[in-house]
Amino acid sequence: MDFAELPLAGAYRVTPEPVTDARGFFARTVCEDDFSAHGLIGRFAQSSVSYNTLRGTVRGLHYAVEPHAETKLVRCTMGAIHDVIVDLRPDSATYLQAFGTELTAENRAALYIPAGFAHGFQTLTDATEVLYMIDRAYVPGAARGLRWNDPALQFTWPEPVTVISDRDLAFPDWT
Repeated sequence: MDFAELPLAGAYRVTPEPVTDARGFFARTVCEDDFSAHGLIGRFAQSSVSYNTLRGTVRGLHYAVEPHAETKLVRCTMGAIHDVIVDLRPDSATYLQAFGTELTAENRAALYIPAGFAHGFQTLTDATEVLYMIDRAYVPGAARGLRWNDPALQFTWPEPVTVISDRDLAFPDWT
């Protein structure tokens, strides 16, 4: 696996390195030893999937508060997404900075999102599926969110928003 540091402290793009032959390829997508060698969490307690029917759907920006903050490894397994993370750690040099990247079924890359980040995505195709690996069990009372278009975050979604939940629309601005 290739681990590429991103502009936000502690976040990585993790890309499998396939071994190919006449059958196709085989690639590791998670290896606790490889993640640990980069100082990252590599053991995940929960796996979830998000299926999205329409292009332009936005989910997020979601996060969990301490002591239930979650580290996530997010990969698009069908279709394509514009994935966005926001550093919410007050002591971080990249506090309140946002970063977005394209994850697709074809590029097979994953985004490693440390605890203390908000996360969201916009679908770039119809029929998009996103796989989440999460280091701890979900605690509903710890779930929070930022408004998807909070002006303090200084980023824009690449496409018009076609679908967003009432819950996500109701999240407050960070400021």
